Amino acid sequence: MTETLLLSPSRSQQSAAPVAMLAGIGLSSLSALLLELSLTRLFSVVLFYHFAFLAISIALLGLGAGGVFAYVARARFLKYETRPLMALLCVMNAILVPLVLEVVLHVPVSLELTGANFLRLTAMYVASAVPFFLTGLQFSIVFARLPENISRFYGADLAGGAAACLATVPLLDHLGGPNTILFAGVLAVCAALAWAINPGMKRVAGSILVVLLALIAANHSGKLIDVIYAKGVLRDRSWVEFSRWNAISRVEVDQQGNSGKAVVIDADASTYIMNADPAKWQGTVWERNLMSSPPAVANVLRPHGDYAIIGPGGGVDVLRAVANGSPSVTGIEINPIIATTIMRERYADYAYHLYERPNVHIHVRDGRSYLRSTKERFDVVQMTLVDTWASTAAGAFALSENNLYTVEAFREYFDHLRPDGMIAITRWEFRQPREALRVVSVAMEALHELGVKNPAANFMVISQGDLNEDGIPVAVIAKKSAFTPEEEAAVRAHLESHTQLSSLYMPSEPRNNPFSQLIASNDPYAFAAHYAYNVTPVDDNAPFFFFTLKPGELLHHKGLDQGIDWKVNVGVAVLGMVLIISIIAVIAFLLFPLAIGTGGSHEQASSLLYFVAIGLAYIIVEIAFIQRFVLFLGHPTYALTVVVFLLLLSSGAGSLISRRWLPQTRSVWRPLTLIIVVVLAYVFILPAILIHLVGLPFPLKLLVSAALLVPLGFFMGMPFPTGLRALANKSLQKSATADRSNAVEWAWAMNAAASVMGSVLAIVIAIQFGLNVTLACGAAAYLLALLLTQSLHRNMADEPQP
Repeated sequence: MTETLLLSPSRSQQSAAPVAMLAGIGLSSLSALLLELSLTRLFSVVLFYHFAFLAISIALLGLGAGGVFAYVARARFLKYETRPLMALLCVMNAILVPLVLEVVLHVPVSLELTGANFLRLTAMYVASAVPFFLTGLQFSIVFARLPENISRFYGADLAGGAAACLATVPLLDHLGGPNTILFAGVLAVCAALAWAINPGMKRVAGSILVVLLALIAANHSGKLIDVIYAKGVLRDRSWVEFSRWNAISRVEVDQQGNSGKAVVIDADASTYIMNADPAKWQGTVWERNLMSSPPAVANVLRPHGDYAIIGPGGGVDVLRAVANGSPSVTGIEINPIIATTIMRERYADYAYHLYERPNVHIHVRDGRSYLRSTKERFDVVQMTLVDTWASTAAGAFALSENNLYTVEAFREYFDHLRPDGMIAITRWEFRQPREALRVVSVAMEALHELGVKNPAANFMVISQGDLNEDGIPVAVIAKKSAFTPEEEAAVRAHLESHTQLSSLYMPSEPRNNPFSQLIASNDPYAFAAHYAYNVTPVDDNAPFFFFTLKPGELLHHKGLDQGIDWKVNVGVAVLGMVLIISIIAVIAFLLFPLAIGTGGSHEQASSLLYFVAIGLAYIIVEIAFIQRFVLFLGHPTYALTVVVFLLLLSSGAGSLISRRWLPQTRSVWRPLTLIIVVVLAYVFILPAILIHLVGLPFPLKLLVSAALLVPLGFFMGMPFPTGLRALANKSLQKSATADRSNAVEWAWAMNAAASVMGSVLAIVIAIQFGLNVTLACGAAAYLLALLLTQSLHRNMADEPQP
C-alpha cells in the first residue's frame, strides 16, 4: 500500500508518455541552469565579481533543499498526479523568474560589512534560490516515483543543462542579461506545457508564455528593465549614452562631464575613449596627461618601436604609442563590444578612427593565445591595469585569477621580444607594495628561467606620486638585456620634465624600498617568505596573482582596508563564509537528519555517503577543468560554458547508456575505476597538452576540448544514476507495510549539498596547492565513492526480501 501511494495511482499512465516527461525534465534543467549562469553575469554587475560565485552555491543548495522538502512533505504530494504537479511547479517557476529579476535589480548591496547590508544580501539570495528549490522539488519527486526511468531522466537533466551552456553565450550576446533571465522563465513555461495534460493548465501556461515573450520584446533596447543599483549605488542613467551586454561583460559608454567619454565595464572598471588626433596632439592636454603616467616610460625608451598592447580598451596605450612615432601597434582586445562596436563603429569618429589607422592592428582574441599563434617580434609588450573582472562559476577567485600574470606568460612575452625589447606592466600599488611588487617577482623568475642569472640591471619601476593606502599606478619595465646608461638618462630626463612621476627603482639608483630589496635579493621565493604579503611568483598551475594575503594576515584581519585591494580581500572573506555555510548545510542536511531519524541504519548512511562522494568528485573535477581551460580557451566565460557543456552533454549520454551497459548495479566499479585512472593521467599530461595547443584557432580548440573531455564525461555520467537505481532496488526489497523512508530524495539532496561544499573546496585547494592537486583530489573523491559501493550493495544483499 505504501509503495502504491508513493508512486501515485497513475504510474502506468506516466510510464506511457516518456517523451513528454523527458522533454519536461530537459526543459526544466535548461531553464534552471540558464537562470543560474545568467544570474552570475548579472551579479557580477550589480554586486561584485566574487559574489557571483554565491549564485552557483545558492542554486545547488536550492536544488538540494528541494530534495529534502520532497522527502519531508512527501505525504502532502501523494494526492497529486505527477504530471499535473510538475506542470504547476513549472508555472510557479515561470512566474517567479521575473520577480527574482526585479529583486536583484532593485536591492542595493554594497561591500559594507554591516547588518543592514547583510540582510539585503540575504534577501536577494533567498529570493534567487526559490526557483532552484522548485526545480529540485520537481526532480526529486519524479526520480522517486519512477525509479525505473532514472537513467533516462538523469540523461535528460544533463542534456538540458548542456543545452543551457550552449545557449548562454548567444543569448547574452543578443538579448542581454535581464532578457536572458526572462528567457529562462519562457523555458520554464515550455516545460509546463510539456508536462500539462489538463487543457486549463495549458491555457494558463500559454498566457504566461505570451506575456513573457512580449516583455522580452519590449525590453529589447534595455530601456524597460536594466541595472538600477550597481555596487550598492543608484546609477545615474542620464550619463549613459550606450550600453550592451555580451557573455564577457556589460559595457556602457558614459559622458563624464568635461572629462570625456568612458567605457565602463560591469559598472566598475573603466577606460577613457581617446579623443585626440595623434598627428596634432603636441602641446594638448592629452599629451600632458598621457605622458605624465607611468606607462609612458616605455614610449620614452622605444618611441619608434613596434608595440603589442594586451587589453587596449579605449586606446590609451595605442594613442600614446602612435603619437610618439610607433610604426606598428598591435592591440589584442578580448571584448568585441569594445574593440569593434565602440572603437571601430559607434565612436570611431570621436576616437579619430584610432583603431582603423594603417599602423594599428586590432585582434579580438585573448592575449596569450594571440602571442602563441604569431611569429611576430616586438620591441614592447605592454599591459596597463588589465584584469578579468567578470564572473564565472569557478569560484570566488575565478576572476582574481589571471593567466596573463604567470611565469609562463612572462616567458612568452619575453620570447616575443626583439633582443633589446622590454615588457611594460602597470599595476596598482599601495603603501605596502604587493601587486607591482609581484610583477617584479614573476618577471625575475621568468628571466632566471631564460638564463639571466642576476637581473638587477634589467628593471625599472616608475610610480605616479608617492605610495599610499588608496593605490596609485606603478609601471614595471623589465628588459631582456640590461638597461644602458643612455636609457637611464632618457628616463631621468623624462621624470624631471614630468614631476608627477618618480622612480622606485633604477639600476644605478636603488632605493630603500621593497622593490629594491626584492631585486637585490635575486631570490623572489626567499624574499616573499619573510615579506608581509604573498608576492611569490605564480604559475599556470596556481594563477592566483591578485591573492596576496597570507593566512596569518587573513586571520588577523590585516590588509582589509586597502583601497582598491578591498575587492580581492573581501573575496577572501566571501570564500571563507561560503565554506562555513557549506559545511553547516551538509551537517544540517546530511549528518543531523540521518542521526535523528530518517529510519536509516549505519549501512543506509554509508549508502547515502556514496552520493556525497560522487557530488564532491564531479564538481571538483569540473572546476579544476574550468580553471585549467581558461588559458586554453581565452576567457573564463568561454571555459565555463565549453567545459560544462561538454561534461554535461557527455555525462547525459553516459547516463542513458548506463542502464544497458551496467544492468547489474554492482558493475559501477568499472566506470569509477576508469574515471580515476584518466583523471590521474590528466594531472600529469593535461597542462602540457593545453599549453602546447593554446595558439590554435578557436574552432580547433573546441574540437580539442571535446576530444579531451567527452570520453571522460561519458563515464562520469554513470555512477550517479546507477547508484540511484541501486538505492531504488533496495527500497523495493522492503516490505510494503514497513515504516520506511524513500532514500532517493535524500540521495538527490546529498549530492547537491556535496556539490556546494566541493565547489568551495576546489577553490581553496587550488589557491593553496594548485590545479594539479585539485584534480588529484577529484580522483581521490571518486576513489572514496568506489570504496563506498561495497557498502551500498552489501546493504541491498542484507535487506529482507518482500
